Amino acid sequence: MTLSDHLATAHPALAELILAVADACVEIAAVVRRGGADHSAAVSVNVQGEVQKGLDVLADDILVRVAARSPALVAMASEEQDDIIPVRDLTAEGGYYLLFDPLDGSSNIEVNVSVGTIFSILPALGAIPDRPAVAADLMQRGRSQAAAGYVVYGPQVTMVLTTGEGVAGFTLDPETNIWNRSAERMTLPARTSEYAINASNYRHWAAPVQTYVDEVLAGKDGPRGRNFNMRWVGSMVADLHRILTRGGVFLYPWDKREPDRAGRLRLMYEANPMALIVDQAGGQAFDGMTDILDTPVTGLHQRVSVMIGSAEEVEHLKALHANT
Repeated sequence: MTLSDHLATAHPALAELILAVADACVEIAAVVRRGGADHSAAVSVNVQGEVQKGLDVLADDILVRVAARSPALVAMASEEQDDIIPVRDLTAEGGYYLLFDPLDGSSNIEVNVSVGTIFSILPALGAIPDRPAVAADLMQRGRSQAAAGYVVYGPQVTMVLTTGEGVAGFTLDPETNIWNRSAERMTLPARTSEYAINASNYRHWAAPVQTYVDEVLAGKDGPRGRNFNMRWVGSMVADLHRILTRGGVFLYPWDKREPDRAGRLRLMYEANPMALIVDQAGGQAFDGMTDILDTPVTGLHQRVSVMIGSAEEVEHLKALHANT
């Protein structure tokens, strides 16, 4: 079954937008494969204050250009751009907003580690029609998402997608550029013995996260009573794809080096779409205070703490935070 076949039961306008995003990712995949020193070179600084690579900018341009072809798209927002990108006026018929991280993990480009694209689609409903969208229209909680997905540009080019009815996986055929379904219903095991975190930052974390890591490092002789493995790629799409396919928990927690910032990852472009995917696969996502899908939105580029993956581990992390 192809991606187009899979979307036959979705709302036609939503399906058309997802297919446009998929087409953009085919273009990005081709550029990533070609490589080149200019892709890994720094070219500018984005709204986040982070250095942009050449491929960050190119991937952003491709997504904006290709997605705009979808008649249902009202506006876009990118991690790489300060403000929203209006496409067409709101109408009484509604439509959709597209938010995306065009190239997650781009710091890994020069070492040929998997990078990816993350996207979120929100409904453009209930707004006053016949006007351009404004940023506030897009600032909806994660549970409002109509669809979410990511693409991993690795040895295989893989898309993982949810439209709110489970999670499916697709693999790009490099000869035909057709997305073929490779997993009909992806699920996370409730229990796991694998976690992903940048352990070098241990001294900067809040006490509940330190306690969690202390417990899993103690292995079968500690309070968890079993041994754990640690894996860390440093590319959210790569780490989450591993967890979604074989279980685990991913942590990118609050860090006392930036005490006024709730976390490092972006709520709208990374945390919310990944949280919806994991939720639909039977897992959970937590920001240290609440489920990520319920986190209030205060800005397009809002950052959050992220603890996401197998349900049992996230529940344990919730309990540790509640007891602090």
